[in-house]
Amino acid sequence: MTKLYRARWVLPISSPAIEDGGVAVVGTRISGVGRSDELVERFPGASVCDFGEAALLPGFVNCHSHLELTAMRGFLEREEGDFFAWLKRLTLARNERMTAADLYVSAAWGAVEAARAGVTCVGDASDAGASPLRALGDVGLRGIVYQEAFGPDPRVAQGQFDKLRAKVESLRAGESKLVTLGISPHSPYTISAPLLELLTEYAVRERLPMMIHAAESRFEEMLLKEGRGPFVEEYRRRGFEWVTPGVSTIQYLNSLGVLRARPLLAHCIRVDERDIETIKDAGARVAHCPKSNAKLGHGRAPFAAFLRAKLDVGLGSDSVASNNACDLLEESRFATLLSRSAGDLLEDGRAVNCDDALRTATQGGARALGFELQTGALAEGLEADLVAVSLRGVHQVPAYDVSASLVFSSSGRDVLMTTVAGREVFRDGRMTTVDEEKLRLRMNEIARRLALP
Repeated sequence: MTKLYRARWVLPISSPAIEDGGVAVVGTRISGVGRSDELVERFPGASVCDFGEAALLPGFVNCHSHLELTAMRGFLEREEGDFFAWLKRLTLARNERMTAADLYVSAAWGAVEAARAGVTCVGDASDAGASPLRALGDVGLRGIVYQEAFGPDPRVAQGQFDKLRAKVESLRAGESKLVTLGISPHSPYTISAPLLELLTEYAVRERLPMMIHAAESRFEEMLLKEGRGPFVEEYRRRGFEWVTPGVSTIQYLNSLGVLRARPLLAHCIRVDERDIETIKDAGARVAHCPKSNAKLGHGRAPFAAFLRAKLDVGLGSDSVASNNACDLLEESRFATLLSRSAGDLLEDGRAVNCDDALRTATQGGARALGFELQTGALAEGLEADLVAVSLRGVHQVPAYDVSASLVFSSSGRDVLMTTVAGREVFRDGRMTTVDEEKLRLRMNEIARRLALP
């Protein structure tokens, strides 16, 4: 059975926008993209759904999230001025106040929020990999779950590696055609050099996608370049020494061979031109998280420089513990405006525009996750991951440029439909895959427990 989705505008991303366009879907794949009248002739028996004054475009790709932390939306506001305190309270709350069942509910609620906002694909970093793996499957999204590893003490590197490997092997049975596993050495300040090397070798040998938080904060930079700050003090308290490399995060990772795994590098705020060139030469990728970076006071990543260098860069919301929302249209707007406010320019001398932002939120994200042969554009043969966004709102009319209307006037709340591999997971204001009210009740229970003194 062929489905034909029609709208005033179709934005394939990989080709020019089409007015009065359509997308034909057969099974899980896109079978045609073009003018609506031409597709009606080509697929005469198709079931037609006309969204009218709306835009059809590829589903958004959220390159970097922490779905299991959705229950902590707004929970850490008072700690946001002190990243070390923020990390400490988050870790204690997750480990001591949330059960495995809580982590699943939190991840599922985050996946619902993503689906409602037109996100079809997620790169999720998780300490409890089973929770987002199951949650993404239940909600019906595509993605990679990066099982996190921790261990800054080099004396226990082998033991921590063995734990990570055992976790990954136990999670393999939960993989599906849509959701697969990767690994995430959490960061340079939570993973010792020997453990980083062990994990990199494992990722390369097993062909596992790898993600790492990199060049995110001032404290991280102080640790790597100067050998001082709260992370060093914590190491001393725990009884092990830190050998300061005296270089940037990217050069440190490169010196250890980590970049040969072509990892997804989340944040990359504190990078220079040499670092960007190193990332490009290694074929590593970047997850740009502008709202989270700003909210935590970490600074601004050089988005225009990433685009100038033609890196594979996508957008990430990070967790709602540091962003408060999973909305890639809002993230696109913020990325564009933040870049413009800094006066950064692309190679042709212009500022980042709405087309750049939409490409990053879709095709760029797919490339950053290694999914470019499956999703990220509306083209024949790709998986049918698409979103319909209404353009009828008071805040959107008039619209002289559909891309500008989407980036500068719209949000995830304007999404009418989210389809993943041909399956409508969100349509007409409701999820079709999970019981939202049941999840809402459980989320409120978890929040009450987290709020206890």
